[in-house]
Amino acid sequence: MNVRKPLFLLLLYFSWLLVACGEDDNRSCTICSSDQTEEFEVCRESNGEASVNGEDTATDYDVYIADTEAAGAACGG
Repeated sequence: MNVRKPLFLLLLYFSWLLVACGEDDNRSCTICSSDQTEEFEVCRESNGEASVNGEDTATDYDVYIADTEAAGAACGG
């Protein structure tokens, strides 16, 4: 029995698994709050967009933070 092909496929699978699991590494989060709201988490997703409390906003992270701070919220810290 040829062991090379199953071994190669197994190694290929684990390589893919490592790459797929590493995609979340580019995510960073901060906490924002204002007098009108409770604290909420804003994250920069790997695609550069903002998510708020886990919900995608379909808005660029930097734009979202700037707009949120312009509306009176404080983010970071």
